[in-house]
This record gives sequence, structure tokens and C-alpha cells, in this order.
Amino acid sequence: MKRVFLDNAATTALHPEVIDAMVEAMDGRYGNPSSIHAEGRAARAALEQARKTVARFIGASIGEVFFTSGGTESNNMALKCAVRDLGVVRIISSPTEHHCVLHSLEAIERSGKARIDFVNIDAKGHIVVSHLETLLQQDAGKTLVSLMHSNNEIGSMIDLDEIAALCQRYNALFHTDTVQTMGFFPINVSQTPISFLSGSAHKFHGPKGVGFIYINKENIVRPFVDGGSQERNMRGGTENFYGIIGLAKALQIAYDNMDNTRRQITEVRNYFAEQLQQYIEGILFNGDPFERGHYKVLSASFPASSKSDLLLLNLDVEGISASGGSACSSGADAGSHVIAALGGDMTRITVRFSFSDLNTREEVDFVIEKLRKLLPAAKEMAIV
Repeated sequence: MKRVFLDNAATTALHPEVIDAMVEAMDGRYGNPSSIHAEGRAARAALEQARKTVARFIGASIGEVFFTSGGTESNNMALKCAVRDLGVVRIISSPTEHHCVLHSLEAIERSGKARIDFVNIDAKGHIVVSHLETLLQQDAGKTLVSLMHSNNEIGSMIDLDEIAALCQRYNALFHTDTVQTMGFFPINVSQTPISFLSGSAHKFHGPKGVGFIYINKENIVRPFVDGGSQERNMRGGTENFYGIIGLAKALQIAYDNMDNTRRQITEVRNYFAEQLQQYIEGILFNGDPFERGHYKVLSASFPASSKSDLLLLNLDVEGISASGGSACSSGADAGSHVIAALGGDMTRITVRFSFSDLNTREEVDFVIEKLRKLLPAAKEMAIV
């Protein structure tokens, strides 16, 4: 059965060259990177080369990059270590952050160690920068601003340079979750003052279970995971060596092909949006997909009907993989906290279609054909 994968914001297929790099590492480098014998040294050299690769692409020094199990751990580490070790007593964030950030903030607030303030957002999911500045002007003690670069459900983006400069002006730390944008947009921490940055390999055609955190060298924090002396005493536990090799290879490929990837994905995504507008009555798009949004995400809002309630399930039956929002919370039937924060109509059905450079116009035609079969009131009018 033909299948079309349009859930690339949840995860991406492993790039064949990433698989090759990982298999080569598995076959030839089985030493523990912490061991001092020849096998250990070979593994250590490859691991440190991977660190250099990540550092080079984000404009960091190698001493500022630490490998983790993924974006969730990296975000937890940034937020909780900032409170524990850097004297942060207030965190400013947004109500549309990823759940790993929101739940971390809830835990911090319950501990009584820091106050949590949320910046206002507009109907397209953008933070209201003037409100952020108002919050920063308050004398509330040492502050950390935590805002994701691109929202994982609707794709709306912040201007990293603008927010970083604002935080710097008011002497606040700045953490950004770049899980959705790493490898898709150039990010240079030597030019943009960022305190903490999170990335995850499986969002840019790397393996699952491995990511990294950038910690600016001025921020001296203690380990989030205690154990051995791995990651220069910053994260205990034997490194996910093969995953790290895959992460670095995937990031290399992503950066080498960034312009072409953006052009290809944007063309297919925009074609899909045009076809939805042409053939689906009442279609709307959440966020700001065509102006200040991530080019790989299209959050579509369908009118409620007897056929739309089971739309995701029926799409899957027809061979199409998409999601209702974040894959990390897809088991909960509480609706999207992001759409709710936008003030959206919660009776409508939201489907997040997210693209990679592997998707084609032919796949779009296939999906539109299935949607026209599944939904009522398909229309035959031209785009206006």
C-alpha cells in the first residue's frame, strides 16, 4: 500500500549517509570513549570530531557543546540548571511552548524556587515583543527568557536576533529550543547572544535518542545527570556514541544542502496549501505559515463535520501519516494547548502536515485526492 509521510515535525527518516556513518562506527569503533586503550581513544577521537562539527555549524566553541539524549533533556537541563546554579528567580516563557518546557516550568514553580511569567501571544502565534519588554523592565530578580525558535505545532517563529538583543539589554539570560529549526535555518551563537540552545538529531534526518545542548561559556552550571566524568563532567553516563556520530553526519548534510532543502520543501508545502484552498471548503491555516513561519509546517484547520471527527484515523487508513499537533502528546484527548492559546475555534479539526525534502508534488496530489473523498463539501472552484 502506498504511504505518504507528512509528519516530519514529529520525526524524519534517517538519511542513507547517516545510516552508513553509524554502521561504519558500529563495525569499527566499539571502544568506550572513556577508556584509555587504543579502542577507547579511537572512539573518543570520533566523538570529539562530531562535537567539532556541531560547534562549527552553530558558531560555538567545542567546550560549549554537550551531547544529550535529545531536546527534552536539553530543555530540562537549561531551565532547571539555570534556576539551581545561576540564581535565576524568574522565567519568562510563552503558553505555546513544547510540553517538555511547560512541564519543566510547572515543576520549577511547584518547587518555589522561581516565578513563571508568560508573555502574550497574538492570533498567529507570535509573541508580543512589547509585552516581553514590559516584563523584562520589571525588577523581579535574575531572569531567564525561554522561547522556542519555531513552534512545533503551527510553525510560528521568533526573531532570534531581536529577542536575544532584548534579553541582553535587560541583562536576562536567553534559552531557545531550536529542535524544529536546527539544520533548517542558519544559527550562529557567536553573532546572536544566546545562553542555552537545544537541538535533537531525529528532526533533521538523524537518529532518535540523541541531541545536544549549547551552554554559553559564561554560564557555569553543574551536571544535570550525575554519574561519571563523561561530557567533561557535565553529563554522567556512557555516551550514545553511534547516535552522536549519526547526529554530526546528519547536521553536516543538512547544512550542506540547506538552501536547496528550503527551496524544495517550500515549493511542495505551498503547492499543498494551494490545493487545499482550491478543493476543501472552509479550510483555514493556523499560525503564520507564509510570512513568519517554518517552511516545513502547515497546520490546517478543517470545519467540523460528521466526517472530520475521525480525519486523522481515516487518513492513516488511506496511507497518509499526519498528526493533530505534537507527537509527544498525541495520546491525550485534551485538544491542542497551542490552538487554545491562539483563541482558535476548538470545534474545528486541526491537522498538522509537516514536510521534508523527500516529499513530492505527486504525493500532494495523492493526499488531496484522499481528502476530497473523506471530507464533505469539496469544491471545484479556482483559487481566488
